[in-house]
Amino acid sequence: MMKKRRWVSALTSRSGLISLSILVCCSLAIVLAMRPPAIENPKPSTALLEPLNSPLHGAANLLSIQPHLDVADYAQAGLLQRKLSGYLDQARSAGWLSPQTVVVFPEHIGTWLVAEGESALVFAADTTTGALAWAALGNLSGFLYRLVGAEEQDPFAASLFRTKSEAMADQYQQIFSGLASEYGVTVVAGSILLPEPAVKDERLVVGLGPLYNSSFVFFADGRVAGPVRKVYPIDSELPFTEPAPLDDSLPIVETPAGRLGVLICADSWYPDTWAQIQSAQLVAVPSFSSPDGIWESPWGGYNGARAPDDVADSDVQKLTEAEAWRKYALGGRGRQLRAGINTFLRGDLWDLGDDGQTMAVLDGELILGQRKDIAIVSSLWLNTHHEEVSARD
Repeated sequence: MMKKRRWVSALTSRSGLISLSILVCCSLAIVLAMRPPAIENPKPSTALLEPLNSPLHGAANLLSIQPHLDVADYAQAGLLQRKLSGYLDQARSAGWLSPQTVVVFPEHIGTWLVAEGESALVFAADTTTGALAWAALGNLSGFLYRLVGAEEQDPFAASLFRTKSEAMADQYQQIFSGLASEYGVTVVAGSILLPEPAVKDERLVVGLGPLYNSSFVFFADGRVAGPVRKVYPIDSELPFTEPAPLDDSLPIVETPAGRLGVLICADSWYPDTWAQIQSAQLVAVPSFSSPDGIWESPWGGYNGARAPDDVADSDVQKLTEAEAWRKYALGGRGRQLRAGINTFLRGDLWDLGDDGQTMAVLDGELILGQRKDIAIVSSLWLNTHHEEVSARD
């Protein structure tokens, strides 16, 4: 009996040590998950200024902001706003901003606000998967609550974005409405992943429904238009992003420069989305292209949905990715516009990689910007083209 008591006592003691060790490890993980990153004084943001046609001071223009962002820019909303302000400061100093300027930021520039306010471990992670895992641990109770009812193919990502959606929406509006007001311009604020977003009383609000890749347009007077919702998410988005209904996801927005349509990235590749915005004079295409070097790679065909009937099967693996963008996206389908511009995101965001170059159309002509992995501010003036053509003739 004495031996049995000793054995039970030892086992109890061992179980206690194991439980204590688990508790200590969990506590340590939570402490690490809550530890904020060290915020260094950010370097002033600078960009290459790229006029896509002859500048005309005070004229209406489409201004593409190709930012170069890294993970530290998302540690605090103020850091991201400060960096984007630096690019607009350069444009203003060059005389490129007026009340008729429409500024276009790239796709998913707001999505990575999911990392805002999170621990240093999120920003030290090597992969997006690791970063999202640490972010989930830092919001554990809310994350687990939403995980239980998640129905998406990727319930982990969906639950995290829902958990942070209210804060993300507030920060996104604060940044891009602030920029529109400060610089007196219209801002197409790239895109952000939010659950069933809407605008109520000039405020961006989130709902309980599906997650949509969405864009909003912010005006200098504080108004906000949208949402524009992505109709054709690509394969990497579909596990947690809902395809938006075609009929009510692509509004036309009246701006000081003209009637504006917004097509988020892949939506610019489909004739039916173009048909929805056929009354637009101007089109903005916020985009994100990944991984590194894809622009020179053989084109793999349409991604996320069936190719339209006007796409040549022989172009798959024959064209490069860049050539396919020029043929089947804005460059090929937007030649009827007064003007349009396609803006890409560049930088170092975990393991995502990126590629792309600013593209524009003006009165039927395709204009290509420089393909460089740096910040580039490109301006397309809207009422100089006919004068240039006349002068050449």
